[in-house]
Amino acid sequence: METLPGRPIQGETSVFSVTPPLDTDWTYSVGTDPWPEYPRPQLQRSKWQNLNGIWKWKRGSDLGETPPDSESFSHDIMVPSCIESALSGVMEQNAIYSWYSTEFTVPEGYLQKGRRVLLNFEAVDYEATVYVNGDPVGTHVGGYWHFNFDITKYLSPEGANTLQVFVFDPTDSQGSMVPVGKQTLTPSHIFYTPCSGIWQTVWLESVPQTYIKQLDVVADMSGQVNVTVGTNGASSDPVTVSVINSAGKEVALAEGAANQPFDFIVKSPSLWSPDSPTLYNLTVKLGEDAVTSYTGFRTFSVGEIDGVKRPLINGEFIFQFGTLDQGFWPDGIYTPPNREAMVYDLQVLKDLGLNMLRKHIKVENSLFYHACDQLGLLLIQDMPSMPLRRPDANQQAEWERQLDILIQQHKNYPSIYTWVIYNEGWGQITDEYYPEFNLTARIKELDPTRFVDATSGWQDHGAGDWHDNHHYANPQCGTPFYSIQSTPHDANRIAIQGEFGGIGHNVSAEHLWKVENAVNTINQTYEIDQNLDAYNYRGHVLLTELREQIERYSCSAAVWTQTTDVEGEVNGFLTYDRRLLRLDKEQWQADIQALYDAAASRGGKAPKMKRVAEAL
Repeated sequence: METLPGRPIQGETSVFSVTPPLDTDWTYSVGTDPWPEYPRPQLQRSKWQNLNGIWKWKRGSDLGETPPDSESFSHDIMVPSCIESALSGVMEQNAIYSWYSTEFTVPEGYLQKGRRVLLNFEAVDYEATVYVNGDPVGTHVGGYWHFNFDITKYLSPEGANTLQVFVFDPTDSQGSMVPVGKQTLTPSHIFYTPCSGIWQTVWLESVPQTYIKQLDVVADMSGQVNVTVGTNGASSDPVTVSVINSAGKEVALAEGAANQPFDFIVKSPSLWSPDSPTLYNLTVKLGEDAVTSYTGFRTFSVGEIDGVKRPLINGEFIFQFGTLDQGFWPDGIYTPPNREAMVYDLQVLKDLGLNMLRKHIKVENSLFYHACDQLGLLLIQDMPSMPLRRPDANQQAEWERQLDILIQQHKNYPSIYTWVIYNEGWGQITDEYYPEFNLTARIKELDPTRFVDATSGWQDHGAGDWHDNHHYANPQCGTPFYSIQSTPHDANRIAIQGEFGGIGHNVSAEHLWKVENAVNTINQTYEIDQNLDAYNYRGHVLLTELREQIERYSCSAAVWTQTTDVEGEVNGFLTYDRRLLRLDKEQWQADIQALYDAAASRGGKAPKMKRVAEAL
């Protein structure tokens, strides 16, 4: 057990008096300038303006409402935040219809001749209709994806401009089948408080008439680089790409045409891996536009070692061990209090020796993926699931459209190595046909460089690269034994223990989510250990069992449930407030290293544990 030292709070600068059911050491240091960082590190420009801060908010009543008068907004709200969270200053439930309002001035030079102004939203849950100075500029559907509108013609160059956003978020209400993950209007045990509204950064950006809209980069272990520079129109203008190493030296300069893929070579690159997460900076120029980005050189492939299918990273089998990472916060729900808090979870995992995590039916902000790229944490990225009902044809088509968006918006992060389509059959059609086969093919078409886990846990029919077993508390990873609803190990695919562990330990009230319904479901945890000595003993037993399965059978990766407690679940490495680490760190570090050593004895490579830097 490790009681974590409190991180210093630079004055209690919280604007609101709303008290969360449980706070963290970062709750009261959010201030009025939340998330000031540039929000999209893989497509970064010099001219931008952050619109985060205190906005006005009110409840709406129905779809199709006209923008309300500014005098009708009586409630302050923090942007970004979930309406249901304490950090919002609102903390109201069932916020199905909402209105937001703020004012901003256009920075000097943004509206000069030949320039455009983009209004960017990193994520709004679920449907957002945007108005500038009373004029509708567009609607976006999907709670996890970034989007923007060209608002140039709607702007006043002098004085204040009014921005209003109408948000509709049905979550899992009756009749609704949208990607929600673990969100529910009726939280209970493994399903949690929902997040509605503008939950990620809002910002302005100044661009030329023709600008870079999408940058796709694939850099493999041989030094081969494939680049497509997408623009806002059908341009074939020349582009240049400069590759710069960590010492600031340009190691390659290539030319191509916009909206067309082109290739070039970087000689003998330092490879990206969990042991050595080397990143290269990129500068991309198109006419008057210039953006900076980054990439990592690595290759993921399926190999066979001594007759066993293995996931190879740069041609080598490294056992992958990580946690199920839900990404919930007691003060912010979906929105971490700040970047420091978000990265803290990742640093704890890396320090324990984990080399992977499974981002579980949630999508994070871009800075999360950047941090994983920097730390060397492999990512299994889930597609957020629909509610536990069968979708109709239109609902399925919309979910598949958003699956495409997940791939398109995240396929450039070096750390992501597996896409998960379905989790435990949630929202999965299994009667008339098996959609995961066509969806696996579609993902491979969009991104042929990564693995696909078509069905994590249950309802497996043979699609994808992984055979994924879920079982609590004991693992059944690539073994000749299994339990329903998992299926017998398929030797034609790679074996992963997609979920196991989940052992719990109740804690004192100071670390609990103080909501009666959540507290009442604590005893539904897969296993409750009465003290930390028992918890660590059980952890050692289960990891020993996993090690033996690596040595004897076909196990290649495993995901332990879970990083932190969440509401009524008390089975995290960390408590929900991140103030208590349950683990005997030395014992767990040794047991985790033993997993890698066991894989090395089966033809793999054993990574060595490294301490992470205090901050990124």
